Amino acid sequence: MRKSDYKVALIVPVYNEHETVETFVKTVFEKLEAEIEHIEIVFIDDGSKDDTVQIIENIQKEYGNISLIKLSRNFGKEAAMSAALDLVQADAIVPIDVDLQDPPELVLDFIKIWREEGVDNVFGIREDRSKDTNTKRVSSEGFYYVFNKLSGRVQIPSNVGDFRLIDRKIIDILKTLKERNRFMKALYAWPGFTSKGVGYMRPERVAGTTKWNYWKLWNFALDGIFAFSSLPLRVWSYLGGFIGVLSLIYMFWNLIKTLVLGNSTPGYTTLICVILFLGAVQLIGIGVLGEYMGRLTEEVKGRPVYVASKITGPLSKQLPKGMSNTSVGISYNEETKK
Repeated sequence: MRKSDYKVALIVPVYNEHETVETFVKTVFEKLEAEIEHIEIVFIDDGSKDDTVQIIENIQKEYGNISLIKLSRNFGKEAAMSAALDLVQADAIVPIDVDLQDPPELVLDFIKIWREEGVDNVFGIREDRSKDTNTKRVSSEGFYYVFNKLSGRVQIPSNVGDFRLIDRKIIDILKTLKERNRFMKALYAWPGFTSKGVGYMRPERVAGTTKWNYWKLWNFALDGIFAFSSLPLRVWSYLGGFIGVLSLIYMFWNLIKTLVLGNSTPGYTTLICVILFLGAVQLIGIGVLGEYMGRLTEEVKGRPVYVASKITGPLSKQLPKGMSNTSVGISYNEETKK
């Protein structure tokens, strides 16, 4: 049994979500405030171009336990989550979507399992994805299958997203990871410790539209695979060896054929097909190598994953004045530097 006096922070990355913020806050406090004594909502604005920040600041005047981390531009959801991990002070955090597709009431089940059973990583499992398109469901299941086959020791349960409760011990470990190419779903699983899934029905968005299109999801999937597996590199060694064996067999076959039947006119079509095939194989191999080299270049540069230009609310009072270098980013606390 964990301590009764605990603090839980809901981590909410937002990008152009002015239609959903107010509804989210009202729903969360309606369902959770009476049950959790110390609860805080931390919004991370990822460079919104609408009035999302203004709406959050207006809500802060009404509620005293809402903080805002405003990034200086759009860095991406993984960077926003990294900023929260670096800066938020709580016994446990719960990443949750602002569109209410992650039911806030499920947080109570997370906390119960975390406190009574001592589980360090309690994650939500999407049991019903009927609201998603067939393409999205199939591609999602395919990604989880491919990732788990390639990644080896780090496994992600199918139909599990960022919605989960993470204990402080895991947060402290994640804060020590310096990598710039961050795939948070796998990073949550990387430290190990105890974990447990809780099934739930995933509803539709309360308002607005998703900011994730298929191209972004494709690149996101590549980031995850290349960040946690070297098998795409290794496979080209095997493929090269296989093609080499086939080439030797073909060479000996032509040699024997020439000795027995004599020299025949080489086939133009066969030659072109072989050249095009080998050229395609080489280009794909170079492309895979380039993916790793590009990510390695980003790591070597060592640029911050995010820059937080403004921090307001209760969180701002817990941070040092002025510039603060965190594990993977920089926060500039305008509120406390004066």
